[in-house]
Amino acid sequence: MRLQPSAPADISSIVQIIEAAKAHLAFLKIDQWQNGYPNKEQIENDVTNNESYVVLNNEQTIIATAMFTIHPEPTYKIIEGKWLVPESETYGVIHRLAIGKEYKNSGIATFVLKSFHQQLLNKNIKSLKIDTHEDNHEMQSLIKKLGYVYCGIIFTDYNAKRLAFEKVIF
Repeated sequence: MRLQPSAPADISSIVQIIEAAKAHLAFLKIDQWQNGYPNKEQIENDVTNNESYVVLNNEQTIIATAMFTIHPEPTYKIIEGKWLVPESETYGVIHRLAIGKEYKNSGIATFVLKSFHQQLLNKNIKSLKIDTHEDNHEMQSLIKKLGYVYCGIIFTDYNAKRLAFEKVIF
């Protein structure tokens, strides 16, 4: 299994994984990703900006995807709470993490997050921030297990409430 930057040829596979994740969230009655976001245009933008990643299994099939950047997240400037590391310092951000439905609960999300932790360590960046829906207990459980700390509430650019978490990387 390996994590690598996405290529334009990966977009249709990424969209399929995202659509399956949307269906899973809807099944759980979580309204996250139920308003047309993320969509193909967003994925294409992530790929163009070199902020999209895929996980390939040993057969070279795309089994997971995530957006990862060290550019500031505009919606993180205002938080009802407090970040561990000031927002003014460089930090990593993860969005749009999705695992293929047949690969859920197999450690892939942990692999992805730990890979991004290592990328940040290699760049001497000590913070990784992420947000999720208050009802997305699967994601909350994962990030808490990996040492992320709840920092407060942020609002997306479409005014959706999200729980904000941060991990200080050593």
